[in-house]
Amino acid sequence: MKRYTLLAILFFAVLTIAAQVPSPEQFLGYKVGTRFTPHHRIVDYFKAVAAASSSTVKLQQYGTTNEGRPLMIAYISSPQNITNLETIRLKNSELTTGKSGSSTTPIVWLSYNVHGNEASSSEAAMLTLYALTDPANTQTKTWLQNTLVVIDPCMNPDGRDRYVAWFNSVVGKNYNPNPDSREHREPWPGGRTNHYNFDLNRDWAWQTQTETRQRMIVYNQWMPQIHVDFHEQGYNEPYYFAPAAEPFHEVITPWQREFQNTIGRNHARYFDANGWLYFTKERFDLLYPSYGDTYPIYNGAIGMTYEQGGGPAGGLGVITENGDTLTLVDRAQHHYTTGLSTIETASKNAQRLLAEY
Repeated sequence: MKRYTLLAILFFAVLTIAAQVPSPEQFLGYKVGTRFTPHHRIVDYFKAVAAASSSTVKLQQYGTTNEGRPLMIAYISSPQNITNLETIRLKNSELTTGKSGSSTTPIVWLSYNVHGNEASSSEAAMLTLYALTDPANTQTKTWLQNTLVVIDPCMNPDGRDRYVAWFNSVVGKNYNPNPDSREHREPWPGGRTNHYNFDLNRDWAWQTQTETRQRMIVYNQWMPQIHVDFHEQGYNEPYYFAPAAEPFHEVITPWQREFQNTIGRNHARYFDANGWLYFTKERFDLLYPSYGDTYPIYNGAIGMTYEQGGGPAGGLGVITENGDTLTLVDRAQHHYTTGLSTIETASKNAQRLLAEY
């Protein structure tokens, strides 16, 4: 009897270990931000988390790039919401037709790495996924009770891998933070664009590229209340988040402007607590209709761009003009923070988001 009891204990212990959600560091073998992660390993990590947390995560491959890399999204929410995904989608679609609807679950869509050489955001996507699925994280579990999160970890895998392959071919055993070193001087054509050297962040409305066309099919099926487009800018720039620069187009509603301020205040709370620099309103307008913030906002969502300093010249670490060293670890952490802050704000304002949509 004791033998069978011991076997039973061992059996359930193995099941428990197998079901544990791996952190990015546990899965990849290195801390996020100490190396650039190629796209296939990001996909592998998302699959591993989905397998370990099938009740709260569902993956969908919505297409492939010109070079054959998978385009995928992850749906993350409470077990009940994941079970009822199609019901949530249908109820949300009622709101887009002008009906009051019965939806109780706002949708937050986080899109990363549309410019392939602005590579910190896909690293942040893995951190965000883990925070939302870690069983020990009771805070995110509360948010997901009334919120559905959609993560697109890399909108431009061909561009990302072009940048990552180049960077790995020139960096030494230890990175060189001197901005004049070769690893901070990406050659043409660079990883910003897709296979055909097209900027995918100019293509939301026109849909000339295969990545965009495939993505817009699934995006238009869901029509989220919030969409965030994660970017990077020059490495000397502090972080940018909403509210956007004026003037605003006349079709942008007072509510959309108000909620950009609401989200911005929540981000500022975290950045102030950490002593991180940021700015709002000075740049990044909402006029051109085919960006990752404007297309959603012209279709009723709270569309926003978040810009982290770094970009292709950031490397794994670079000395800025004020003498500080900005690392990829820092850059990923900042995007991770605004991603979670966005979800938190959506959850706390769920009913208003749905009522105003």
